[in-house]
Amino acid sequence: MISAVVFDMDGVLVDTEPVWEQVRRDYVAGAGGRWLPDAQQRLMGMSTPEWAGYLDADLGVGRGADRVADEVIDAMAARYRAELPLIPGAIEVVRDLAGRFPLALASSSPRRLIEQVLATAGLTEAFRATVSTEECAAGKPDPEVYQVAARLLGVPPGRCLAVEDSSNGLRSAVAAGLVVVAVPHPAYPPAADALAGATLVVDRLDELTVDRVLALAVDRG
Repeated sequence: MISAVVFDMDGVLVDTEPVWEQVRRDYVAGAGGRWLPDAQQRLMGMSTPEWAGYLDADLGVGRGADRVADEVIDAMAARYRAELPLIPGAIEVVRDLAGRFPLALASSSPRRLIEQVLATAGLTEAFRATVSTEECAAGKPDPEVYQVAARLLGVPPGRCLAVEDSSNGLRSAVAAGLVVVAVPHPAYPPAADALAGATLVVDRLDELTVDRVLALAVDRG
């Protein structure tokens, strides 16, 4: 039986991938760097040290990874304060599932942004645990962030359901041994091989109900 649910944040609860892309593009351009055609796909799932280093070295920012991280996160926080781009139905789905399962968050965002998003959305108390990949040895697709989330919930990974949207996120959850529901972002569709690891694919987050989760558990015997 499914005993817990672990949500990704960016692209699942908040439609922030377009915001991340624009903020990073503007930042790279302002620093005299060069945005590469595959940059956004590479960046999705990276931890803070990883993406800051990528912008600094690979995209030619040249300001030092620590400074890059601080300045980009400041810009993201300002955007969130101005307007939080919640996915339709996100608050209702989280609260609905929290009434039946313990919830965790396994996100590539830095903790500062995780806490701001949850506080602004009024969802802080819905999650028993939150994990940022900046607190792990590596970002997604490494499985550590999901392994840590399951451990903090006290539930074996095979009894946890992960809700993910990106290729690296899906790979991370599958590698950690969680049951996976994919909610693909239409602007950033996951790769076919990553999507193949999902037990269920839904078009919209609000399709994920308690009954749907319980049916998955029954299907898995």
